[in-house]
Amino acid sequence: MQKPVRIAPSILSADFATLGEEVRAITRAGADFIHIDVMDGHFVPNITIGPDVVKSLRKTSKKIFDVHLMISPVDPYIVSFAEAGADIITVHQEAGPNLHRTLQLIKSIGKKAGVSINPATPVSTIFEVLDIVDLVLVMSVNPGFGGQKFIPRSITKIKALREAIDTTGRNIDLEVDGGIDPVTAKNVIKAGADVLVAGSATFKGGKRRYAANIRRLRGTR
Repeated sequence: MQKPVRIAPSILSADFATLGEEVRAITRAGADFIHIDVMDGHFVPNITIGPDVVKSLRKTSKKIFDVHLMISPVDPYIVSFAEAGADIITVHQEAGPNLHRTLQLIKSIGKKAGVSINPATPVSTIFEVLDIVDLVLVMSVNPGFGGQKFIPRSITKIKALREAIDTTGRNIDLEVDGGIDPVTAKNVIKAGADVLVAGSATFKGGKRRYAANIRRLRGTR
């Protein structure tokens, strides 16, 4: 069943010169999760941050740290990100040879496990792990960079996953990441998403605008 909408600002769009204060600011502004994009320059064409940065940021907020690992291989780094303070660790279906084993590893160290699929990946590829995951993340842009336009075909995938999740009867979050703004937010919520990752739409306008930006994404203005 679709849950109340939660907003997960992506710190990829924050000011990295004052990253700790940015996380404090979006926490005060009403963020539900802090979405942390980890990129390796291999699985995706960008390089961002590692476990030490996550550990430092953990001191700045008690919100859920939603850590999205866009890296391959991923298994060798899971424990490090867990120890750094991740609450949810999301891995890509496309990033390794044994997705089920990777998700089992995340669960075995007491963290919530998420699985993400890229725009070209069919939703059916993750049906066999819906019995173990806590979150499914639909990439509505190609991963690697912020500020991209939402891919309309993603709506069909969200609807299909909403149906599949509801069929399991399990408490699984359905998250969408990429091109989320107040307009696309309405569409993905209608399709069944209940966690929205938003970078540019959250951080635009400076700290005084963060709370209003989050309200607009939530649809409450």
